Amino acid sequence: MEEGALLRPKDRLKRAVHRHRAASKEGVLERLFTLLFTGLVYPQIWEDPVVDLEAMELRPEHHVVTIASGGCNVMSYLAAGPGRITAVDLNRAHVALTRLKLAGAAHMPSYEHFFRFFGEADNRANMEAYRLFLRDRLDDETYNYWERRSLSGRKRISLFARNFYRYGLLGYFIGWAHLAAKLYGVDFRPLLDAGSMAGQRVFFDTKLAPLFDKKFVRRFTDNPASLYGLGIPPSQYEKLSGGRPMHEVLRERLERLTCGFPIADNYFAWQAFARHYAPGETPSLPPYLQRENFSALQAGAARVEVLNRNFIEFLAGEEPQSADRYVLLDAQDWMTDIQLNDLWREITRTARPGARVIFRTAAEPSLLPGRVAPEVLDRWHYEAERSLDWTTKDRSSIYGGFHLYTFKG
Repeated sequence: MEEGALLRPKDRLKRAVHRHRAASKEGVLERLFTLLFTGLVYPQIWEDPVVDLEAMELRPEHHVVTIASGGCNVMSYLAAGPGRITAVDLNRAHVALTRLKLAGAAHMPSYEHFFRFFGEADNRANMEAYRLFLRDRLDDETYNYWERRSLSGRKRISLFARNFYRYGLLGYFIGWAHLAAKLYGVDFRPLLDAGSMAGQRVFFDTKLAPLFDKKFVRRFTDNPASLYGLGIPPSQYEKLSGGRPMHEVLRERLERLTCGFPIADNYFAWQAFARHYAPGETPSLPPYLQRENFSALQAGAARVEVLNRNFIEFLAGEEPQSADRYVLLDAQDWMTDIQLNDLWREITRTARPGARVIFRTAAEPSLLPGRVAPEVLDRWHYEAERSLDWTTKDRSSIYGGFHLYTFKG
C-alpha cells in the first residue's frame, strides 16, 4: 500500500503536491495550490468523454475505476452501461458534486428536471427541485456539504440557481479570462456565431492570437500560480511548458480549442467562450446531459460508488483481477517516481485479462517509460498510434497527449 494511505484527504493532497521546503518560493506556490484545491475546482471537467468511451470499449461486465473530479465523465460512462463504476477523489467538493449528480439521475422525475438542474444550472426552480427530489435522499456527508453556507450566507446548493459553471476555480479562471479579453476589446459572440471553421480561424488570427503579444498576458501566464484555476499545480506547470514560455504553449492550446473543431460540436468551446452550454439539444453537450442517455443514467446510478479516497489506497484494498478499466485523468503528472510505481503495481495486481488504462498528460509523450519499473510496465502494451489519434480527437484541447495501455496478462 502507498506510504501514508491512512492519512486524511487533506494530508494526502499535500503529499501529492508538495515537493519543496515551505520557506522556498516553490514551496509557497505548492502550499497555495493545496489551499485552493481543497474547494470546488471543476464545475465541469476537461477530458472529452467521447474519446474515453471510444478507447475503453465498455461492456456490461466491466468494473471501471476512475478519478471522480467533477463527475461529468463518471456520469457519461453510465451511458455505455458498465456493470460497476468506482469513482475516487481526494477533493470532498468533487465527491459531493458527483454524488449529487447521481442522486439527480436516480430521483429527478424527468429529463427536463435533470437538464435544467445540471445543464442550465441557473434557474431558481432548481432549488425547489432540490428540496422535493434530492435533499432528503442524500447521504449525510453530501447533504452537509451542499447545505453549508458560504461567507456570503448562501447555501452552496444555491449555486445551481446562479449558473453553477461560473463558480469553482475553473469557473473563476474563465471569468477572469473573459474580463481580460474585454479589457482588450475582444467580444466572443462573433466566434460563437461564426458558422464555419474558416470563420473560427479568422477570429483566432485577428482577435485571440494578438492577445499573447501583450506584455501583461505574457507576464501573467508565465507565472505558475496563474494556472491554478485550471487545476494545474507547479509540478504539472513545468511539464506543460516543456521549457518553453507558457504564453506560447497556451496560445497553441487555445488555437486548437478555437479552430480544431466546429464550435457547434464542441461543448468545451462553449463553456470557455460563452460560460454555458449551447442552447437547445445539440452535440455541444456532454453525453450525460443528452436526452437519449437519460434512461441509462437512471438505470445505472445505483452501480456507482463515490469515495473520498486515494486511487492507490482503494486498489490496495481490492482483490486481484477485480477491475477492467482504469481512468487516471492527468493525475500522474503530479506524481513522483515512487508514487507512479506504487500505482502501476496496484493496477497490474488488480487488472483482469484485457484490462485498459487511459490517462492524459500535459506534455505530448507518455511519462511512464524510464519511470515505472520495467518488470511492471512490460506487462502492458502501449497503443501508440491509437493514442495519437485520440489525442487529435479530444475536443477539450488542453492536454498534450491521450494515452491507452492494454494489459498483456
